Amino acid sequence: MALNVKVEKALNEQINKEFWSSYLYLSMANYLADQGFAGASNWMRVQFEEEQFHALRMIDYVNERNGRVILKPIKEVPATWDSLLAVFKSALEHEESITASINTCMDIAMEARDHAAAHFLQWFVNEQVEEEANVTTIVDNLLMVGETGNGVYMIDKELATRVFVAPVITN
Repeated sequence: MALNVKVEKALNEQINKEFWSSYLYLSMANYLADQGFAGASNWMRVQFEEEQFHALRMIDYVNERNGRVILKPIKEVPATWDSLLAVFKSALEHEESITASINTCMDIAMEARDHAAAHFLQWFVNEQVEEEANVTTIVDNLLMVGETGNGVYMIDKELATRVFVAPVITN
């Protein structure tokens, strides 16, 4: 069964957004490294890898459904923020926008009655719940401890422990 044209267009747009996201997180990682937050930089590098995984998974799906992937230029991403907290608030805002975009893809798949695409996209819907929750926890923790001191040091140390593990997809 060929991929619905509207679904294909939405997925191509989402692929571009996922690559932009990866570029954004790599920029955040570099900014944080420059500011001396090695742990937070690591966390963002892992996020960079996750976003690339998401884009590649979508590319594979479009190809499996005999669709055509069209890669577009990646727009410039921000390179500086005001603080560690500002970086994570920006990440949360970005994840919320990606959630809205994934939901739009799901709406298009459902309107097209493309059940296979809706099933495929459900993994991303669930992933976005996790993405937003993870960043929200970090923002909440940073708000709790303030912008300086031992609390920030401890949070940075905790963020250093994150590693990328490609999810095992069973569907």
